[in-house]
Amino acid sequence: MYSFETQIRVRYGETDQMGYLYYGNYAQYYEVGRVETMRSLGTSYKQMEDAGILMPVIELKSNYYKPAFYDDLLIVKTIIPHLPGIRVVFQYEIFNENKDLLNKGETTLVFIDKSRQKPVAPPPYITEALKTYFK
Repeated sequence: MYSFETQIRVRYGETDQMGYLYYGNYAQYYEVGRVETMRSLGTSYKQMEDAGILMPVIELKSNYYKPAFYDDLLIVKTIIPHLPGIRVVFQYEIFNENKDLLNKGETTLVFIDKSRQKPVAPPPYITEALKTYFK
């Protein structure tokens, strides 16, 4: 298992009429978690896209436990639970500053060759960066 934590502060425009973080914004927070997790492994989405590899989301799950509010500093913990193949699963746990669990989510993405529009194995540098965490 590999995990990485990112902090995000809830902006006013991300809240709904009740003052809660709007539920649709959690998917964007997951994306921030994924992007920063990839960066923590020494790569980036841009690097992969420049090399002709895309990673579309093919499944999203989200469970809400407690609301987040305007100006809350949130911790997005992103977990890669197993070594990726053609598909990669990311799990998310979102906490507030009091360490209360607010949300859990999961996305499944697939590695796609941009020119052929076909699934491919992950780039070797991703597998190599993760190998040590899955012994």
